[in-house]
Amino acid sequence: MGYKIAVMGTGAVGGYAGAHMARAGEDITFIDPWPEHVETMRSKGLKISHIRDVPEWSTPVRALHVTDAQQLAKEQPVDIAFVCMKSYDTQWAAQLISQYLSPNGFVVSLQNCMNEETIASVVGWGRVVGCIASSITVDLCEPGHIRRAAGKSGDKHTVFRTGEVHGRITDRVQEIRRLVGLADSALATSNLWGERWSKLVTNAMANGMSASTGLISRDILRNDALRRFGARLGSEAIRVGQALGYELEEIHHINPEIIAKAGEGDAAATREYDEHRLAEVSKQGGGEHRPSMGQDMVKGRRTEIEFLNGLIVRKGEEIGIRTPANAALTDIVKRVEKGELKPDPNHIIDLRLN
Repeated sequence: MGYKIAVMGTGAVGGYAGAHMARAGEDITFIDPWPEHVETMRSKGLKISHIRDVPEWSTPVRALHVTDAQQLAKEQPVDIAFVCMKSYDTQWAAQLISQYLSPNGFVVSLQNCMNEETIASVVGWGRVVGCIASSITVDLCEPGHIRRAAGKSGDKHTVFRTGEVHGRITDRVQEIRRLVGLADSALATSNLWGERWSKLVTNAMANGMSASTGLISRDILRNDALRRFGARLGSEAIRVGQALGYELEEIHHINPEIIAKAGEGDAAATREYDEHRLAEVSKQGGGEHRPSMGQDMVKGRRTEIEFLNGLIVRKGEEIGIRTPANAALTDIVKRVEKGELKPDPNHIIDLRLN
C-alpha cells in the first residue's frame, strides 16, 4: 500500500514537486490558504510550464483550503506531510497537519531557510526530515499555474537533496528522494545541515538583493557593485557557517572558499568569482528569473528576510562574527517592505560599506 501524502502550501516548490507526484499517481492532497488558487486547482488541475525543453502539462489534483483541512480527520491518517509554506508560517502549518499524522507519520520541510527546529518543536525531532530544492527557479505565476524558469536540470545539477537531522540514510529519506525525484534529479544526503546552510547562503546572496533593487538576477550580476556586494553577503554567511561547524557544499556551483575570499577582497578570488557569475548570465535564459523574495515584493507579500540574512546576522552575533553587509541588507529590505523606500539599485550601490 502506498503512502498518503499531504502538501501544506501549494506554492512554487511545493506545487511543482507535488504536481509531479500527483501525475505519477501518488495519493496526495494539497492544502493552501489562497482561495482562488485552490478553486483553480479543483476545477482545472495544476498546470506546470517551463521556459524551455519541457512541454506544458496539467494534472488533476485534490486541493483543500486550510479551512477544509478538518476533512482529513475522517480519512486515513497522513503518512508524509510536506511543509512548503514561507518560513514565518511554519509553526502554524506544522501544528495544523500534525493532528492528522499516522503513528509513524513524519513532516518534511521542503522550504527555504532552516525550519526543522520549528517543526520539531511541534512534532518532535524524530518526526522531522529535511529536503532542499537547489537552483530550481520556480514561481506561482497565477492561480493553478507554476512556471519554471529553466528546463529540467537532470544530470547537470542535483536539484533535490533530502536528509535526516542525524545524518544517517534511512528508508524514509530514500522514499522522499524517490518522491521528489519524480520532479527532477534528487539525492539522499548525510549532510543535511551543510546542505541547508549552503542553500541559505545562495538565497542570502540573491533574494534580498532582488527585493531591495527591484532587479532580476541577470541585471544584478551584470552590475559590478551589486555583484560584488553579493560576494560580501556570501562571504559573511560562509564564515558564520564554517564557524558553526557546517560542512558547506558548492554555492552557485563555486567552491565556497572562493566566494568567501572574493567577499574579503582577495584579487584572484574576485576574478574567479566575477568570471563564473558573468558566465552564468551569458547562457541562454541565464539570470532571467526573479528570485523568490523579489517575487514576494512585486506581489506585496511579506518577505523571509529575517529568516535568511537576518538569521545570518543573529548567528554571527552569537559567535562573535560581524556581518555588516547582511545587517545592512536586512534593514533595507524591511524598509522597502514597509513602503518607507521604493526598490532601487542605489540602496546597495550607495552604501558606505562599498
